[in-house]
Amino acid sequence: MNPINEAHVREPGLVVVDVAAADDATALAFQQLLADRWATATAEQTTRDAGQPGVRLRCYLDLRQPLTEAAVVGPTMEPTTAP
Repeated sequence: MNPINEAHVREPGLVVVDVAAADDATALAFQQLLADRWATATAEQTTRDAGQPGVRLRCYLDLRQPLTEAAVVGPTMEPTTAP
């Protein structure tokens, strides 16, 4: 992954999240769980590092946004089976 840009963590409450997962679906589902709760700049796709297992993505969160009741209760992620 590229180095974190100082602008992305300039203020308290701004977070950079690097995700490593086994597959695209898992990484994107995790990112969606974050986006359902906080203002999030999401990645459109994952990346693969040559010679490394799995996929990676980076997203940016703004934790300064108040959580809604729906976000606190929110959905749960159920395990899925591979096709």
